[in-house]
Amino acid sequence: MGIEDVLRALGTGVWRWDGATDRVELDAVGAGLIGLAPRPQKVHSGVVRACFDASDYVDMSAAVALAVAEGTPSESVLRVVGQGGEIVRTVAMRTYGVRSADGWPKEMVGTLHEVPAAAAVPDGLPGRGAGAAQVAPVERRRAREAFLLDAGRALAEADSTQEVLRVAAHLSMPGFSPDGLAVFGVHGEHLSVIGHHGQRPGAETPFLEMPLATDYPAAVAVRTGQAVYLPSPEAYEERFAATWPLVRGFGRCSWAYLPLVVAGRTIGAWMAAFREPVAFTPDERSVLTTVARMLAQALSRARVHESERELSDGLRHTMLPTRRPHIDGMTVTSRYVPTGGGPQVGGDWYDVIDLPSGRTALVIGDVQGHDLRAAGLMGQLRIALRAYAAEGHRPDAVVSRTSRFLAGLTACARTEDDRFATCLYVEVDPQRGVLEVVRAGHLDPALRLRDGTVLTRRTAGGLPLGIAPDSDYPTTRLTLEPGETLLICTDGLIETGGHDLDTGWKRLRTVLESGPADDLEALADAVVGAVHGPASHHTTGPLADRRQDDIALLLLCRTSEPPVCEVPLRRSVLTVSQTDPREIGAAREEVRALLHDWTCAEQVDAAVLLVSELAANVLLHTDEDAALSAQLRGMPGGRRLRVDVRDRADEMPHLRSPGEMASSGRGLLLVQELSDAWGVDPLGDGKSIWFELYEAPTPV
Repeated sequence: MGIEDVLRALGTGVWRWDGATDRVELDAVGAGLIGLAPRPQKVHSGVVRACFDASDYVDMSAAVALAVAEGTPSESVLRVVGQGGEIVRTVAMRTYGVRSADGWPKEMVGTLHEVPAAAAVPDGLPGRGAGAAQVAPVERRRAREAFLLDAGRALAEADSTQEVLRVAAHLSMPGFSPDGLAVFGVHGEHLSVIGHHGQRPGAETPFLEMPLATDYPAAVAVRTGQAVYLPSPEAYEERFAATWPLVRGFGRCSWAYLPLVVAGRTIGAWMAAFREPVAFTPDERSVLTTVARMLAQALSRARVHESERELSDGLRHTMLPTRRPHIDGMTVTSRYVPTGGGPQVGGDWYDVIDLPSGRTALVIGDVQGHDLRAAGLMGQLRIALRAYAAEGHRPDAVVSRTSRFLAGLTACARTEDDRFATCLYVEVDPQRGVLEVVRAGHLDPALRLRDGTVLTRRTAGGLPLGIAPDSDYPTTRLTLEPGETLLICTDGLIETGGHDLDTGWKRLRTVLESGPADDLEALADAVVGAVHGPASHHTTGPLADRRQDDIALLLLCRTSEPPVCEVPLRRSVLTVSQTDPREIGAAREEVRALLHDWTCAEQVDAAVLLVSELAANVLLHTDEDAALSAQLRGMPGGRRLRVDVRDRADEMPHLRSPGEMASSGRGLLLVQELSDAWGVDPLGDGKSIWFELYEAPTPV
């Protein structure tokens, strides 16, 4: 007599489920027990599911999934439902599962036999009907679900290994919270503790590192991929006699060691130790298994994030200057803040280069994109630009060569992901305070005057690097007076927080004007804090896109002692070229910024109008550029503004009386009417037209 005959004689049916086809094969006894025709048959799993009470089937599925994960058999009690929905009988099912490499069950076999309706369900087994009294109350199940939701949320938000371990240490499981935890990580052929909680200092020393072959529950869980449950000290001593003497002193009564598995790979083990005895019922094992899965996923994510941060930090440190910049007679400070999402490295960079001439070059740039490709191009650009500068080329030649270098890189790559870069190159003459500025599609620099007034210095510019290999880049010459500070930055400092260029510069101007004048480091911190720190949350811009971008900035202050002046002085100098009449608008903005605290708004409008008129006359009536110089001298309430507009043409202007229909000839009439003083002075190589405005005292 075979085993099938014995089972048939005992009224026990046999079934088999094939994961590949999702079909269940039953013998005659098994088919009859669940309400099908009593003959051997193979049916879809949905047919079998329809034969059982729905809630019983859900509980059975959960128990089977847990058993398959642990590599143990499961037992369930289910009610068989007739065609009219009535309970026909109650059966006990025992299941053995075989899982595939990815952790999912690929095959299951089991037995079925009828149990009396009044029979009790073994403690802890899922089931209803006669055994309903043994099933956990609804409140306990809700508490378990609430705990798992809360634990999942907390672990999902943890972005570092230490944060994951902190969350794990404070998990409060419903009804059986552990008071001792340890997380082990696999490193080659060794197992080591990466975090623990609830142990006496030094008590964990024997378990800090061990070979995977050690006869220790955590090592066994890692080697086999199956949980180890030890409900009592006797069970521990019987199964792991070698390590029991080391564990006895902790004073625990029950232990659970669960493997931490991610994508089919075991990365470690989690130990939960309990001061009170725990029977490790299926419900309790289910909670522990679910927590172990979430913990493994959280640790894996944290390791990926930490690896990305470590890579980003390494790249950033190798691609930025390694020494503190120094220029005789000047103070320099810098900041780089990675704020964008994804890898904490992108295309922003700055550099300070000692030149063969004894001068110093300040460079700031931004490669398109915020990814590793942008970082790689940034590193190559920085090296190339530094090499061209070290050869002694003029600023415009350095930038032109760098543009051709980038264009060659993108052409050789032969990809659709062509990138460009913006750049601002400033060559500093520390003796005279002269700055030669070359701009390739980058933001203009900003200048803070001695009295705190902040101006945006308009400079001539060319295309971004890499767009047109043969582009020319004009040079703009500025003078940094003693006590003045130059700011150059990337667009992240302006646009982070939903700002456009206008609102971003307004926010930045407010911080620069109110920042400390004698501490460049504190000023840099204040500027970054207004954009990246908590204060930035109160100064969001008008744009809906609130993405953050990397921030790079350089501050340069001329610290030489200024000559003694009786009154404060503001000065601005710029050139309006024949080739770009749009610079007249920049001249108007420059003068308006210079007069930002002038007491009479009508005089400010008059000054802006006269500057526009005189500069436009030079471009219209001569073939020369207009050189504009604006100087504000005096104490508030009694200051004097003098504006000079020079050109190299010899023809002198004169007052005229244009008729009503004349289209020109009113420029000097406007100057005469709106200014407090004006004149035309001949020069050796041209002329100068000037006007002055006198500030009226503030009304009391």
